[in-house]
Amino acid sequence: MEDMEKYVLDWQSNVRDRSRFYWLGRTLVMWIGGFLGFVIIDYLSVGLHFDHFYTAFFAAGLVGLLNALFWPFLARILLPFMVFTVGIGALLLNGLLIWFASDFLGGFTIGGPALILTPIAMAAVTAFLSAILTIDDDATYYRSVIRNVKKGKIKLKGKKGVIILEIDGLALNILNEAINKGYMPTLQKWLEEGTHNVSGWETDLSSQTGASQAGILHGNNQDIPAFRWVEKDKNNKIMVSTGLSDAPLIEKRISNGNGLLKDNGASRSNLFSGDAADVIFTYSQLKNLERFYTRAWYYVYSNPSNFARILTLFCWDVFLDFASQFVHLIRNVKPRIRRGLMYPFVRAGANVFLREVTTAVLIGDMLEGEVDVAYVTYLGYDEIAHHSGVRDWDAFYALKKLDRQFHRLENAQKYAPRPYQFVVQSDHGQTNGATFLQRYGLTLEDLVRDLMPPETMIYSELSSNEDHFGQAIQNPIEDSKQYIKGKREMVADESKYIFDKAVKKVDDTPVIRGKVLDYLQRHNISKISKKPSSEEAQVIVLASGNLGLIYLTEHVERLTFEQIKILYPDLIPGLVQHEGVGFIMVRSREFGPMAMGSEGINYLKDGTIEGEDILTPFGPRARRHLSRTDSFKYAPDILVNSIYDPVTNEVAAFEELVGSHGGLGGEQTQPFILYPSDWKMGSEEIIGAENLYKVLKNQLNKL
Repeated sequence: MEDMEKYVLDWQSNVRDRSRFYWLGRTLVMWIGGFLGFVIIDYLSVGLHFDHFYTAFFAAGLVGLLNALFWPFLARILLPFMVFTVGIGALLLNGLLIWFASDFLGGFTIGGPALILTPIAMAAVTAFLSAILTIDDDATYYRSVIRNVKKGKIKLKGKKGVIILEIDGLALNILNEAINKGYMPTLQKWLEEGTHNVSGWETDLSSQTGASQAGILHGNNQDIPAFRWVEKDKNNKIMVSTGLSDAPLIEKRISNGNGLLKDNGASRSNLFSGDAADVIFTYSQLKNLERFYTRAWYYVYSNPSNFARILTLFCWDVFLDFASQFVHLIRNVKPRIRRGLMYPFVRAGANVFLREVTTAVLIGDMLEGEVDVAYVTYLGYDEIAHHSGVRDWDAFYALKKLDRQFHRLENAQKYAPRPYQFVVQSDHGQTNGATFLQRYGLTLEDLVRDLMPPETMIYSELSSNEDHFGQAIQNPIEDSKQYIKGKREMVADESKYIFDKAVKKVDDTPVIRGKVLDYLQRHNISKISKKPSSEEAQVIVLASGNLGLIYLTEHVERLTFEQIKILYPDLIPGLVQHEGVGFIMVRSREFGPMAMGSEGINYLKDGTIEGEDILTPFGPRARRHLSRTDSFKYAPDILVNSIYDPVTNEVAAFEELVGSHGGLGGEQTQPFILYPSDWKMGSEEIIGAENLYKVLKNQLNKL
């Protein structure tokens, strides 16, 4: 207890000493930034006008004074409005205070678009000046803490807290490269000073966020074979890890009430809650608006310019992606994919908006000192690596900005009323490579279709790009498009059916002279079959990175190798013989699960090899991972894994992504954990997300 009291005394001293400097520096920067922002908007003539430059200068000071006096009170009162308007309310309130200031100064008027654009311009200039002058943006938080301490709102905690920071999709090798190239100086300092150690761990199959976070946060990722899968016994329902309806159901299945965050924990920007009561941007809880709002949001909006700064950074990130696309095109970077016009905004949502909001909330968690353990996912690197490549300058730049967040959290630690330890880890990696379609000119669905009878109805979903919160942005738009498209196709199908029926009636009648031309014209219009739904399909083909899943849905039970061989004799040989397929897995009634490739068979049950061991390139535990997936209730009839070239370190994803994950092969199964050096992690390798849960849970129980 004496150590904790000493910690608090040191903390209070740090806040007093440093906040004076930051208060002065930050005040001057905000004043100058506000003045320059006013000048820019005045020049644009969008509703702001000053008669003299010195009027703008005094106005900027007055706005700063009004913010200092009224913003803390207004932000607390109007916090729900700001939260549920996704920050737009903060811009409106900021504009209102500027308009209020115009009533006190002559020669200063504001209205129209300037009410929104002015706060953004002020924040943009202030952020630019702060970056140049290295003025810390978090001084406001520290002063807020002092006020709370004086009011006795923060109580001393008798044990350490833990903040677990997940970098989505970052492999151990890429982390080491980023550190060695100077992109992550904060993590480099932790390692060099000996406060932290880093080691790798190995994912399960499949190597994607749904399976990994289920295992890490709940200690259970059974029956999650991929990003999405088919449940035949539920009328071919396709379950999606990030489905707004599916994620809560998945969490209900995997949770036993003893999640990683059960004891006074907080979940931030995760797929699952880890049984935390305090959740923000947690996918399994997104439909529960009552749990979306917490007082931690105050730390996002406690600074009047914070949301405008985030919006500025958002726009800059959108520009960066367009620049990245241009650079890739000019340099003819390969592999590359089309990203579309919507993607840069989705990327900025993941890489900037969620990053900045999450960090602000975490700082609030630390400064209040109430949370014992918090788990947060930073999504930006994974999103960018999917589209730019795992080692592209764009991806490394995202890591550099992410490291800056860790630096901010480290600074906030100095002012927290209890010590917090940091853990940085990833849930999986990514492996680069040209896609299956780019290499061979056909998709996995096309390949399956070529090997099936021509009348077979096949349904496919070959994009798991919603392995992020980008789905929350894209899905409402895509759902609307699909609804309209579905209605249009339904009307067209009905019209074709009626027309075809009429044609058939004419065809059945005798040919009459003078009607031959009319007959030929009608006869040439052929019946076009519509694309089946998943419920109607006889075959469903899904993709998760370089992992493919084939479900033969005319049969509720999982078909054996012997049954498939009889029912669809070309399917298995055709898949195995294709040069883009590394191996497939099917279950034999006689031999159990078998991994089959063009050069050999691995009988997974006893490890017997016929021909060559086709699993060798996929790691020493490939057999173990496949055997586990074979035991899942919803394992596919045929599991397909693409080729992996150890020389080039590339896979051939079945979806259109440059960096991918989900299957076996390369760095996608090789994430990392960077942990405090006083933690006893044991000598055994960590294999599988469930085992990482056990390690983390054990450490948390010791605190």
